[in-house]
Amino acid sequence: MAGEATGPATGGVGPEPELTPVQKFGEAIADRVERWMPSPFLFAIILTYVAALAAFVTEGSSPTEIALAWYDGFWNLLQFAMQMVIILVTGFVVAYHPRVRAGIVRLVQIPRSGRQAVVLVGVGSMLVGWISWGLGLIFGAILAREMGKVAARSGLAVHYPLLAVAGYMGMSLTWGWGLSSSAGLLQATDGNVFMQQGIVDRVIPATEWVFHPYPLTLTVLALLYGSLMLWLLQPPDENCRGIRRYVSGIDDEFAAEDAGADSTAEGVTASEGVTASEGGVSGASLTPADRIDNSRILGGVLAVTGIVLFLRAFVTQGLGALNLNVFNFGFLMIGMVLYASPGRYQREFNEAVKGSAGVILQFPFYAGIIGIMVGTGLVDTMTEALLSIATQETFAVTAWLTGGVLNVFVPSAGGEWAIVGGPMMLAGSELGIPHGQTIAAYAVGDAHTNLFNPFWAIPLLAITGLRARDMFGYGITMMILLVPFLALALYFLPY
Repeated sequence: MAGEATGPATGGVGPEPELTPVQKFGEAIADRVERWMPSPFLFAIILTYVAALAAFVTEGSSPTEIALAWYDGFWNLLQFAMQMVIILVTGFVVAYHPRVRAGIVRLVQIPRSGRQAVVLVGVGSMLVGWISWGLGLIFGAILAREMGKVAARSGLAVHYPLLAVAGYMGMSLTWGWGLSSSAGLLQATDGNVFMQQGIVDRVIPATEWVFHPYPLTLTVLALLYGSLMLWLLQPPDENCRGIRRYVSGIDDEFAAEDAGADSTAEGVTASEGVTASEGGVSGASLTPADRIDNSRILGGVLAVTGIVLFLRAFVTQGLGALNLNVFNFGFLMIGMVLYASPGRYQREFNEAVKGSAGVILQFPFYAGIIGIMVGTGLVDTMTEALLSIATQETFAVTAWLTGGVLNVFVPSAGGEWAIVGGPMMLAGSELGIPHGQTIAAYAVGDAHTNLFNPFWAIPLLAITGLRARDMFGYGITMMILLVPFLALALYFLPY
């Protein structure tokens, strides 16, 4: 079967390929995780019990107190959850635009080896993730799937689970240093909670946490190191498992694509089959309501107006204009510009929301975990224990570890930051640490352990057709391999 390995990993016969230490490490962890990794929703439920047990043991909280704290926290993230879902859905809509997908299809034709393939997907995910974590997540997922398909057609040996991890690297490494950093965008919003509490007396503009040499240097170094680790983790050709191993019906998809290409070649174009309606109604049968619903003029004028207002914010306020609401507004308008037709844009949004259904379901449960950690004092104990050992030299490393530990229990950067951001910035200020450095160090901790908690991988899993257990062996391996790089970079790099 083209594109599939024939060695030991896929049941073939032949000598065992010689593995490098990094490859052995990756395969050993992947084998164990594939047997034991729960589904993302069950993962959230297990973490709820872990947080409850920790509160019972360390804080002396009674089961009733823990249950009430869980209940009280269940809906505390609704506003932030909506903002995060909009980032995810708008990224999904932009990434699935035909012109963007056409660019992706051209891009995956470039690699000539499995190692080149995983590096290309990883670099693409990390670069786009820096622009928007939602766009980077969906772009990386599509890039991984299309690369897997090209490899299967061409006979290129590439390990599909590792491709998925590569497509997840933007969400797991670079996004917290980029334009959509949750902690940064919240601190850039005037009147934010920490200003109200008197912890900070000003907004912290994007020039301090994204457009600054410190996070920009970390991003460049991360791109280089992450690419090297992906290169080293790619298994030998004989051990690679292609997309056919994991995605049933992929050959039917190939056949449908070939049939579509043949039809186009014969002159049956999209405009002949579905005319001006954009929605499957032929031009001859369009009602006035259909024409209004798909009017490019109505949608286009509004979208261009929105883009002008979005740009005006930066012209009048500079880079400091970037905050969470401005970011979401910009991506909503970019999507409208791309699709123009209101009807088509709504249909794409409806499809995108399906991909975020798991995130919407689980957000309240993670808010419940926050409720347990805050209501019982557990989060204060954890944060104080970590920050108490920090010095001026080690503060960035400590902030990274704090963000990473909390992200395992609460994979919501904004939700975590609302809990620990205040104490962290106060502790940093006492040690003379700039707020921008605190935000950047914390943010990468939050991103780093996304390679352990499968919450944000839900849309990627849906697109790639994988289960969490299929890819997170290599995800956890990458998380471990990133530890020495992050520790050294955060310790030695000056702000």
